[in-house]
Amino acid sequence: MLSLELQDEQRRDDDEIDLLAYWHVLVKRRRLIIGVLAAVVALALLVTLLATPVYRATTVLQLDKEGVRVIQVDGLQPGDERGLDPTFLQTQYELIKSRSLAERVANELNLDPKELERLADEGWLGRMLDLLKPKRKKQGATGEPGNASASSRTDFQEAVKFIADSLSVEPIRNSRLVRINFDSTSPEFAARAANAIAEGYIAAGLERRFGASSYAKTYLEDQLRLTKAKLEDSERKLVEFAQKESLVNTGEQGQSLAAQNLTQLNAALATAQDQRIRAQARWQQASSGAMPPDMLSNSNVRALQQQKGQLQAQYQLKLQTFKPDYPEMLQLKSQIDELDRQIATELGGIRASVKAEYDAAVRQEQMLTGQIAALRTQALDVDGRSIQYNILKREVDTNRQLYDGLLQRYKEVGVAGDVRANNISIIDRAEVPTSRFKPSLTLNLAIGLLLGGVLGVLLAFLLEFLDDTLKTPEDIEQKLKLPVLGVIPKLGPKDNIAEVAANPQSAFSEAYRSVRTALQFATDHGVPKTLLVTSSGPGEGKSTTALALARNLTQLGKRVLLVDADLRNPSLHKTLGLRPEFGLSNLLAGACAFSDAVQETGDKDLQVILAGPLPPNPAELLSGSKLISLLTVGGERYDHVILDGPPVLGLADAPILSNAVDGTLMVIPSAKAKISAAQSALKRLLAARARVVGGLLTKYDARTAGYGYGYGYRYDSYYAYGGKPRLTKG
Repeated sequence: MLSLELQDEQRRDDDEIDLLAYWHVLVKRRRLIIGVLAAVVALALLVTLLATPVYRATTVLQLDKEGVRVIQVDGLQPGDERGLDPTFLQTQYELIKSRSLAERVANELNLDPKELERLADEGWLGRMLDLLKPKRKKQGATGEPGNASASSRTDFQEAVKFIADSLSVEPIRNSRLVRINFDSTSPEFAARAANAIAEGYIAAGLERRFGASSYAKTYLEDQLRLTKAKLEDSERKLVEFAQKESLVNTGEQGQSLAAQNLTQLNAALATAQDQRIRAQARWQQASSGAMPPDMLSNSNVRALQQQKGQLQAQYQLKLQTFKPDYPEMLQLKSQIDELDRQIATELGGIRASVKAEYDAAVRQEQMLTGQIAALRTQALDVDGRSIQYNILKREVDTNRQLYDGLLQRYKEVGVAGDVRANNISIIDRAEVPTSRFKPSLTLNLAIGLLLGGVLGVLLAFLLEFLDDTLKTPEDIEQKLKLPVLGVIPKLGPKDNIAEVAANPQSAFSEAYRSVRTALQFATDHGVPKTLLVTSSGPGEGKSTTALALARNLTQLGKRVLLVDADLRNPSLHKTLGLRPEFGLSNLLAGACAFSDAVQETGDKDLQVILAGPLPPNPAELLSGSKLISLLTVGGERYDHVILDGPPVLGLADAPILSNAVDGTLMVIPSAKAKISAAQSALKRLLAARARVVGGLLTKYDARTAGYGYGYGYRYDSYYAYGGKPRLTKG
């Protein structure tokens, strides 16, 4: 259950990002990262100090949609809409960076080729970069007279390109202000060019507005001529038609004379009818005996009636005293009768006057009615003949209105053409800069640090990715699927293997003791009786490992036979200081007995069989039955037989030996053994039915591998537990 849990945990760890592994890579390649970082920072510092300083001059402009209007003339300039929008501002930025403005400024600055070459000098760095670019031969540089204009044009184009490349536009956020920046190696020229660009931009805008007014004025002049001709033609047609049809127009609302007279007579008839109605009412009132009050007030009837009333009052008063036939009474009576006669005469005159007024009103109404009937017929005839006249008159009126409007517009444009409204203003003029704009030492160093760090880390990971060697015990377990029986630390360049191995307290010796202990649990019967020590390639520590394991087994009281089975490149005789008179090759060839091939090593429990003379066909010797006999005899006389075998790859010797022994130990040097080579070697051993008990990682440097760093001591100090550690170098 515990093993299953560990496997599940390992599987989960493989799916996660191992930050510790990345850290180990950085620690392992720290010298490379620091070196790349230092080189990039030094290069940035060198470039900064040797580069030609560039100065920046800045002019600040304010961009308004439209300037102050002296007169109100709409529709003449482009962009008269109210308000600012991003499209308008972006258009202005592009106008500032336009080629036409650069040409205008180049003309104003009048740069000669020598001055342009001096200003465009980018220093040694720019000249070095220019060497990588193909130079385009200038036109007209041959000195021929016919090419003078072409050369001048080329110089002007270079000046325009220089100004355009040195110009930059920087809008100020949340405002209508914009910075015009000009970079140059000359601070005075930078300020002069920035101001020239701002002034040229303003002048170009004014010229565009004036050009729009001039175009509008020319267009209106053409339209006025056409409209005037149309008006004259339509008026001439109107007059000719009126003369032809004998039509007289009074000019009031387009009515003819007959229609106007009919209108007037209709109004007079209405007035006459009103007067006749009033006269008729007065006459009816007078016929009934009631005289109109206004006529009574204008006659003597009231006075006569008052006198009659007075006489009647006297008569009634005296009637009380006198008889009616009394002379005085008769005189009063005759006076009263005279007044009655006068009153009747006055009333008759009033009645006759009312009747005469009524008769006059009736006659006037009848006369007007007759005239209206006659004029109605005449007016209808005139209206029928005036249809075409009215059409012609409306055309005349339309042409006259159009002509008047164009004439008014023409006058407004004429006035507006002399008033140049400017919507661009200079807020801050460019001044001569006192400090360089670039290169910035602080910025370049910061970029160098950042770039150097990134390049160093990327290079470290790239080398780590390209490094296909087995470096750590985990690599052996993951790539080869072999248990790691031990890790042998790397010795320093001044360490001697014999001296370190002879010191029992050294980490080197303790590491091999740990391997000996691991071998005791490699099989169910402990350390294999016969053990082959091999590796994928030569020089990977096979002989050292075989000798060290043999000596460590003798420390347990075991009798061990060490066999140098590398019949192609043996090395144990050099390590032990023995003469290989007889050895394995003699024994396998049947040229000597087993006892003759065995030599003493100075250790009573350790004996050795050297390789002997190098045979021409080692694989054939190893394939014979003598090898099995050797291992059988050795297994009977010794507790363990350890074979220092040849490398696996490229030779058939190691697979033959691995098939004959009880176990095979594969030696893998750290950071030198290729993964593919080790895997191929392991496949060959397994194909030969070898019993590979595990792998041994040799020459392991914890600091170089990136593991175990940071504890104040190295990997080999782990083996010093319980005793005084001896730290080795390398």
